[in-house]
Amino acid sequence: MSGVDASEALLSTVEKSVAYDCTGTHLLPWPRLMFSLGVLAMNAITASSEIPRREFLRRSTLLAATGTLLGCATSTTLTRPIPAIDTHTHFYDPTRKGGVPWPPPDDSLLYRRVMPTEYKSLAQPLGVKGTVVVEASPLEEDNQWILNLADTDRFILGFVGHLKPGRPNFRKQLDRFGEHPLFKGIRIGGWGVAIEPQSTAYIADLKRLADRHLVVDVIISPDQLPTVAQLAQALPSLRIVINHVANVRINGERPPESWVLGMKACSAHPHVYCKVSALVEGTQKSHQDAPKTVDFYRPVLDAVWEMFGEDRVVYGSNWPVSERFADYATVHGIVENYFLEKGGHIPEKFLRSNAQKIYRLSP
Repeated sequence: MSGVDASEALLSTVEKSVAYDCTGTHLLPWPRLMFSLGVLAMNAITASSEIPRREFLRRSTLLAATGTLLGCATSTTLTRPIPAIDTHTHFYDPTRKGGVPWPPPDDSLLYRRVMPTEYKSLAQPLGVKGTVVVEASPLEEDNQWILNLADTDRFILGFVGHLKPGRPNFRKQLDRFGEHPLFKGIRIGGWGVAIEPQSTAYIADLKRLADRHLVVDVIISPDQLPTVAQLAQALPSLRIVINHVANVRINGERPPESWVLGMKACSAHPHVYCKVSALVEGTQKSHQDAPKTVDFYRPVLDAVWEMFGEDRVVYGSNWPVSERFADYATVHGIVENYFLEKGGHIPEKFLRSNAQKIYRLSP
């Protein structure tokens, strides 16, 4: 390939890269850009006799502009990951006295000690600055175990626990755990405890959560979305977070219409949020072979974006469960790249500031 041909093959990449400004709001493909810049520089010299003078001057100007951009990158966030808060992780220790109710002992991947140190080794290099832990046990004392863990590790920014609304001891448990500043709410829908918007006692207990400015996460299947919409109607002051995009099946195609209608019914309530988590789990490819490209997940992501907008979407990984389907870098990269496409302040909102708002996290 001649110098001219090589230059033409790379020129588009560089031109697209230098089109970004130095505001620090974008991540640029710097390794590829720098490689391309080097090749163009050599070709600009060796091929100067093969191209018209005007084209040679254009390329020289482009190289100068790129050099300026590279210089500004050293003093901005362009060379660093966007700071993020992961709002969905699980920690547990099967070796502690009494063991754990989940995962089961025959789960060779998950039945092991899963602690913050391991998670941080995966997440911190990608810009994750902290996490909200979500319950993984129906046992009352396991709430305290996580809170004790959080007291020893400032990387844990909050905890969404498990209490049972509508049960006689709910108020007592809420008084106990709700006093801890890192107790941010509860998750409902799991462990065989139904969501009951028609139950007076159930609604009264959730109202107590709202009065404390706490959150309710919901783990549901798509056919339960209308029930969540009813719950939102009954409790307009309660922040509700749909986990795992309601566990919709993801196959690269438009999601089912029933899911779309259910999510629309929920999103009609401004205090309902969507946690963009468990995307790779939705593929059901459980040998760490979930697709890595944004486009495979785009139909679901576009639908969520259209319904919930920039202020009501939030990042969650569902680690370590996600490890069965893809590594952490893939899980994080899929959604980061999708929201980077939106530009401006939107990636930061999705990855960090929405989490701070929803879960009332300390700055």
